[in-house]
Amino acid sequence: MINIAKLKGAIVENGTTQEEVAKAIGMDRSTFYRKMKNESFTIGEAKKIADNVPLSDELAIEIFFGKKVAITR
Repeated sequence: MINIAKLKGAIVENGTTQEEVAKAIGMDRSTFYRKMKNESFTIGEAKKIADNVPLSDELAIEIFFGKKVAITR
């Protein structure tokens, strides 16, 4: 389950908007909002969001996967 509140907070903290993130990842604004509402981002979309907001690896994992996923390098 995606932590939408934390994602929204990270977007604001980084001085951008959901609309700007949607444009940066090549997604229509309405599609981005719908995916936020339904918590339905793909792994590829999550990666693009993390790169464009930007999010640290740890924060991206916490937002998109919860704290149960371990980081492997």
